[in-house]
Amino acid sequence: MKTIYILLTKSDTILSRLIHFITTDSYTHVSISFEENLQPLYSSSRKNGRTMFPAGPCMEYLWGGYYQKHASKIPCMLYELQVDEETYIRARREVQRIIENSEEYHYNIFGLLLCQFNIPFHRKRHYFCSQLVGEVLDKSSAVNLPKDTSLMKPSDYTRLPELSLEFQGFLRELAVRRNRILTG
Repeated sequence: MKTIYILLTKSDTILSRLIHFITTDSYTHVSISFEENLQPLYSSSRKNGRTMFPAGPCMEYLWGGYYQKHASKIPCMLYELQVDEETYIRARREVQRIIENSEEYHYNIFGLLLCQFNIPFHRKRHYFCSQLVGEVLDKSSAVNLPKDTSLMKPSDYTRLPELSLEFQGFLRELAVRRNRILTG
């Protein structure tokens, strides 16, 4: 068996605060990783780490950049999904395909807004974070999602019976558990 990691976070960025205000969900962002050290994470988010746009599919680094700087203030939940080797490879290939062509992809801001009204919306090569993770899990047959990928919110991942909660706390505590030292 192989493990896929799903990390939920809630940062203090403008978009995160807006999503939290609208949804009141505890977590506003979701990423996926295939490595125990969570390096890298994959999601649809800001691409340069400093400004909201450009955004789209990207690699995120938990032990550096924004996450490292704000680790003591960012709540998180880490889930593990046990899958067979074939499913793991399919999921990883799907992420690699998207990341290798990331310049062709964009952030699905309209889909994010319509998701709040429970209106499915697919736009070619556009994803918001929980939609991208859902697409990867769906296309690899890792889980049967309870709804369309364009309607998945970060909080929906907490209710998937196939995922097991590994950690809940702040990123700094997760780093300590993963034998990493963060500054900031």
